[in-house]
Amino acid sequence: MGKVTGFLEYERTAPAKEDAKERLKHYNEFVTAFEIEQVNKEAARCMDCGVPFCQSGCPLGNVIPEFNEAVYKGDWHLASTILLSTNNFPEFTGRICPAPCESACVLGINKSPVSIEEIEKHIIEIAFSKGYIKAEQPLIRTGKKVAVIGSGPAGLAAAAQLNRAGHEVVVYERDDTPGGLLNYGIPDFKLQKDVVTRRIELMEKEGIVFKCNSNVGVNVELNTLLRDFQSIVLAGGSTIPRDLPATGRDAKGVYFAMDFLKQQNKRVKNFNVTDEAILATGKDVIVIGGGDTGSDCIGTSNRQGAKSVTQFEIMPMPGSARTANMPWPTYPMLLKVTSSHEEGCERGWGVNTKEFIKDENGNLKAVKVVDVEWEIDATGRPLNFKEKPGTERDLPCQLVLLAMGFLHPQKEGLIEKLGVELDNRGNVKAEEGKYQTNIAKIFAAGDMRRGQSLVVWAISEGREAARKVDQYLMGHSSLPSKDGIPYA
Repeated sequence: MGKVTGFLEYERTAPAKEDAKERLKHYNEFVTAFEIEQVNKEAARCMDCGVPFCQSGCPLGNVIPEFNEAVYKGDWHLASTILLSTNNFPEFTGRICPAPCESACVLGINKSPVSIEEIEKHIIEIAFSKGYIKAEQPLIRTGKKVAVIGSGPAGLAAAAQLNRAGHEVVVYERDDTPGGLLNYGIPDFKLQKDVVTRRIELMEKEGIVFKCNSNVGVNVELNTLLRDFQSIVLAGGSTIPRDLPATGRDAKGVYFAMDFLKQQNKRVKNFNVTDEAILATGKDVIVIGGGDTGSDCIGTSNRQGAKSVTQFEIMPMPGSARTANMPWPTYPMLLKVTSSHEEGCERGWGVNTKEFIKDENGNLKAVKVVDVEWEIDATGRPLNFKEKPGTERDLPCQLVLLAMGFLHPQKEGLIEKLGVELDNRGNVKAEEGKYQTNIAKIFAAGDMRRGQSLVVWAISEGREAARKVDQYLMGHSSLPSKDGIPYA
């Protein structure tokens, strides 16, 4: 334990942010780094609990008390070694993870939990700056070849682990740049793309081959992969968005959130946007959906110079504190105020969209909405809703962004041609813990298998699937599992 009385002496601190008015002028990250003394104090707050609930709360099983102690002692090399033993990409999770580990922190029972996510980010960035992070090719190659389809966090994690086991790995990405949602789903102000590029280049030096503009089943022959590779990992995303089939849905001005976000990420890269431009500049924008994607739309709209931004969702407003139905150490569904909300946004809950109103030219000019009231069961779960009389109204807007989540992966092309079984939600069917589909040599991981989820879950899935592939190819696996991982 770093400091026995640390949790009594120090209060949780957060790094400073650039002023909202200033950060709206650019798309760069705006959260400043802790001073070393601040990181030291935050790590000292860790109580080194006998049962580390933070570790079980993390889908990766990060060995949190141990790396906190190393940080407290200033041993950054050991801290990074411990962290990287369970997490291939702390530079991603340290920026964009909702930190379920912090929700499970024992200190959070009656105080603010340890800032585990910030400590993670500082460990990996300091490790890069000190030259601890270097390309490491495996000593022995097995002669086995594995194709990974999809280069999001699940695909990258699977590729990294399989390469570490000595297999030759080729990653196929249908977009023009590797990274999946890390590149084209998450805005630069949350995750600058040079952070992603740095990791991709490191993986290439380690022997992993990336083939972009390669849509397997479309411009890459599926039979070629089945013939040339001993195993295939399906690690694409859950890319079919949930639609809102209200009257007037075909109005010009109603778009899916990811179409909007991807375009802006391309503009930041100075890449050519060939599709019809989706811009919030000078418009009244309504974002439908209250999750992280909706929040990203708010931040992007404000940076593009929207006239106004409103966000609403049909569900009731979450509470600001745990209830009896959300006991510690479960992940609580609480009201979340993101940095994008801080930059300017009107928010509404219990609002149902009834119609998209078009002008004579077919352009969106307003949205007809109504407030709803929910019936809540004994556990606090919403059951059914009914409209509140007299609350129907038209909200002027020229751009609506649908950010209501995703249904399942795209079935046309790869999945249909492969003939893999799907579960009742439309995801690739592969039993948890095995990750193997009904076709023995084909495995699945990440959002394509479990449905829309967190980046940290995607990395965990990629790692675990890689271990099962290694086991399939070699009869056993040298890759670690979450159950017990050596780090020294």
